[in-house]
Amino acid sequence: MEIQKPEVAKNPEIEDTIELTKQRRHDEVEDCDEQRHKQHQAEEDEEDELRKLLLSDIGELPISPPSATQVNFVSYFITDFTKSGHDQYIYRHANGLCVIGLAPTHIAFKDEGGITSVDFNVGKSDRSVLKVSGKRKKNALRSESNTALCKVSTAKDSYIVRCCVKGSLLEVNERLIKQPELLNSSADREGYIAIIMPRPADWTKNKESLITLEEYKEKKQMSL
Repeated sequence: MEIQKPEVAKNPEIEDTIELTKQRRHDEVEDCDEQRHKQHQAEEDEEDELRKLLLSDIGELPISPPSATQVNFVSYFITDFTKSGHDQYIYRHANGLCVIGLAPTHIAFKDEGGITSVDFNVGKSDRSVLKVSGKRKKNALRSESNTALCKVSTAKDSYIVRCCVKGSLLEVNERLIKQPELLNSSADREGYIAIIMPRPADWTKNKESLITLEEYKEKKQMSL
């Protein structure tokens, strides 16, 4: 015999409450999904913005990356210093130090075979024995802009290289004594001549006689 289940009377108010609760839960789930979507979209937008800041447009990148010298130093030049063709560079660091060397247009590079020797024994002392120590730069040689740093020689002639700026001579590049060829291959890097620290007031005066990289290229009509 089939047992019939008694029918339970439905209360309209309870049914409405249940339906309203279901609808509310459904709406809450949709709102939650929408919030997650918006948060995800915001995170993606933030990542895109960060990527644009960190990764340059390849079309805007230079053909070759800037050198360490271009990044860390401001380049200055002085041409025909004391004599025609005696062109030198002064690379100034943010801390005030100045690196001194031969500019690409220095007359010594025009001699066949280039520079063959470097002698720091000029003036009244041998610059290569200079030993500076301590924060006060003890033993640093006070130099004028026209103080001789060294003599560079070629098979044809010899040329005096000068400080170009007034300041304390901290060191000379002793490697050039045994490796003068560094001047021919990398005068703006390993082949630098010396490092000088000018006083702020002296630098202000020295700077008036120097020209910028762009002015140098325009004056010599060359591209570096």
